[in-house]
Amino acid sequence: MATSDLYFGAGMPFDEAATVTNARRMEALGYDYLSTGEHYMQGNPPLPTSASLPLLGVAAGATERIRLLSSVVLVPFYHPTVLAKLATTLDNASRGRLTLGIGIGGEFPEEFEAAGLNVRQRGSRTSEGLEVLRRLWTGQSVTHSGRHFPIKDVTLNPQPTQEPHPPIWVAGRRDAAMQRAADLGDGWYPYFYSPERYRDSVEKIKGFAEESGRDLTRFQWAVMPYISIYPTVEEAEKVAVRTASGQYSGDFARIVRSYWALGPVEACINRLMEYIDAGARHMIFSISCPSDDYPRHLETVSKEIIPEIKRRWNHRRGG
Repeated sequence: MATSDLYFGAGMPFDEAATVTNARRMEALGYDYLSTGEHYMQGNPPLPTSASLPLLGVAAGATERIRLLSSVVLVPFYHPTVLAKLATTLDNASRGRLTLGIGIGGEFPEEFEAAGLNVRQRGSRTSEGLEVLRRLWTGQSVTHSGRHFPIKDVTLNPQPTQEPHPPIWVAGRRDAAMQRAADLGDGWYPYFYSPERYRDSVEKIKGFAEESGRDLTRFQWAVMPYISIYPTVEEAEKVAVRTASGQYSGDFARIVRSYWALGPVEACINRLMEYIDAGARHMIFSISCPSDDYPRHLETVSKEIIPEIKRRWNHRRGG
């Protein structure tokens, strides 16, 4: 049988004190990745939030194999020298298991204001920050004269365990994020995407890379599919809408129908295979359910959904 080149992970639910338990459970279930995101002030009044890298550090100490994905670090909030040191420390402490998922934020302008940042500069801060970050991870005595982060003669010691550095997955939804992925990323990691839109984004990124002469041979194509597993599509949709509308604003009935895998296992598998067909190879599930139903979802995805996706994929490839 052919060896699958598909990789799977899932996000941890918000429960900082349960990080060790959740990380060990996911590793025991055979996931390739665990992930957690961050916000500094999500809404006003704010919802409970965490910072990504500290929680991944806790998860690293509780596990041995599973990769650690920030999903995502909000780059505009960091000086690149600080982010380089934090990420390198985690990569080295985990013996090379970090994947740095990054984004620019902006859904919650109040968190930028709370940190003394201009939300309109988030894109330029991110692109410049990533440029400096990559140089710090691969060079010595780095000097950079830029709009946001002028630095002089900076050397990161030690360097990351992974060579040339931990993979950078660029998250986002728009063309600017795709261009950033093509120029400065090692992977593409969109959210709230249909399979059709994912396929289009793959072609756009390949086009951007061709224009700049960048080789994408080792580029990693990731996606964050949302999933809600219940006996019927209708029940799954209701649960997903309740879960999502507590975190974001918008018409979530329409959004859930467009972007979620919903319903019984077979229906979810069929929907997820559409992302594989569109080019995704790393699938990081965002599970939409009440907290007490999270373990069931995690086990169902691991034991019923992932094996069947791999079986179908290998069959298509003649394995």
